[in-house]
Amino acid sequence: MADSSYDCVVIGSGPGGYVAAIRAAQLGMKTAVVEKDRVGGRCLNYACIPAKAVLRVADVLSEVRDADDYGIKVPEPEIDFGAVGERRQRVVKTLTGGVSGLFKKNKVDVIESEGALAGAKKIVAGGEEIAANTIVLATGSLKRPIPGVGFGGRVIGTEEAWALTELPRTMAIVGAGASGTEIASAFARLGTDVLLFELLDRVLPTEDADISKAAERGLKRQNMKIHTNTPVQEVQAREGTVRFSYNGEAGEAEWLVIAAGRGPDIEALGLEGAGVRLDASGLVEVDGAMRTSAEGIYAIGDLVHGPALAHKASDEGIIAVEDAAGLDTHPLEYVDIPRATFCTPAVASFGLTETQAREHGHDVVVGKVQYGAVGAGTVYGDRTGLIKIVGESKYGELLGAHIVGSKATELIQELVNVRVLEGGYPEVARIVHGHPTLSEGVMEAARAADGWLIHG
Repeated sequence: MADSSYDCVVIGSGPGGYVAAIRAAQLGMKTAVVEKDRVGGRCLNYACIPAKAVLRVADVLSEVRDADDYGIKVPEPEIDFGAVGERRQRVVKTLTGGVSGLFKKNKVDVIESEGALAGAKKIVAGGEEIAANTIVLATGSLKRPIPGVGFGGRVIGTEEAWALTELPRTMAIVGAGASGTEIASAFARLGTDVLLFELLDRVLPTEDADISKAAERGLKRQNMKIHTNTPVQEVQAREGTVRFSYNGEAGEAEWLVIAAGRGPDIEALGLEGAGVRLDASGLVEVDGAMRTSAEGIYAIGDLVHGPALAHKASDEGIIAVEDAAGLDTHPLEYVDIPRATFCTPAVASFGLTETQAREHGHDVVVGKVQYGAVGAGTVYGDRTGLIKIVGESKYGELLGAHIVGSKATELIQELVNVRVLEGGYPEVARIVHGHPTLSEGVMEAARAADGWLIHG
C-alpha cells in the first residue's frame, strides 16, 4: 500500500521514469513510481528491447548464412520463431527484473496504478490521493495512425509487430524512419517478404543524404522492396490479410505495420486542471531544467520537445530530480545526442547533416571514408560502410557525424565525446587508434576533413 506522501513521485517507469526515480532516491528523496502496466514501461516491455532482441536473431542468422565466405560450411539454418519469441521474453524479463531490483535496492516504492495530477503537489493513484513535493511526468508516447487508416485487426503498430508469435510470409510497413527500417530489416532477413513504404523521397529521411542512400542500398539487398515518395491508400483489413493500394497498384500482406510516428501519452494525466501548459505542437512545455508551468511538476522524455530517444529521456529525468534537489543543472544540447537505428546496415549520427550545416551558414568541410579504406573493414567483412564527418573549416569544429555500417551505433560515441569535450576533427585525426579496428575509419574521416587523408 502506498504512503500518503512522498518527496518525489514519478508517473511512468520507462527509461526516463525509472532513472529519475533511482536518482531521486540517491539524493535522499522518499520516492515512488506510479506504473499502470509493467515496470520498465513501453521501451523495455514492448519496443526498444524486444526490437533489439529480434534484430539480434536476424544478425546471427545473417552471420550463419555468410559463414561460407569465411571458409565455414554450414547447412541452411532453420528458424524456430517460437523459440525466437521465448528468447525475446527472457531478455525482457531479465531487464525488467533488473529495474525492479534497483527499485528495491534504492527503496523506491512501486504503485501499480494509473496516475493523474490532482492539483498543487498532489496526484491520484489507485483511488488514493498522494502528496508529493516533486512530480515527474514520464508516461512516454503512443502509436499514431495515418490519415484514413486506424489500428485494428491486421493493421498494427510497431509494438505489436515485435510481439508477433508466428513469422509472417508477407508484411507491409508504412514509414521508413528508424522504427520502420528496423522492423523491415529484421523480418526481411528472417524470411518475410517485406514491402517498405515512405512518403518522403528516401529511407531514413532525417539522416544525412549520403547515409540514407547507403542504408537504402544495404536494405535493398535484403528480402524487401522499397517504395519512396509513396502514400499507402485504400487500406482494407480482412481476415488473414490486408489489402491496399500504392502508386496505382494493388498490394496485399498478412500484416500492415504503421511506423509513421508517435504522440505523447498525456490524456489521463489531467494536465489542464493542474496548470500544466502544452506548446504549439501538443507537447508539454518545459524549460531547460524540465520544469513545467506548474510549480513542482516536471516532464521528460517523449512528453517534451527533442528527439524521442530512451537515453535522452534518462538524462532529462536526472536533470529534473537534481533540479528539484537544488543542484546545479544544465540544459541538454539536443543536437549533440547520439541517434541510433539498429537495422542492417546500422545507422548512427549526431549533430547537423551536411545540408543543415550549409543552411546554417557554416563554412562547411566534409570528410568521408568507406570502411574498406581501413584494414578492419576487409578483415571483418564490411567494406561498404561509410563514415562522414561534417565540420566547420575555420576552427575545426565538429558540427556533426554520420555513420552507416557495422558497429555504427558504437563508433558514433567517440565523436560525440570529442564534441562534448570541446575537441574538433583535427584532434580526432591525431588521436592514436588501435589497429586493425573500425575506429580507424573514424580517425581517417577526421583526417579527410582536415585535408590529409592517408588511406584513401
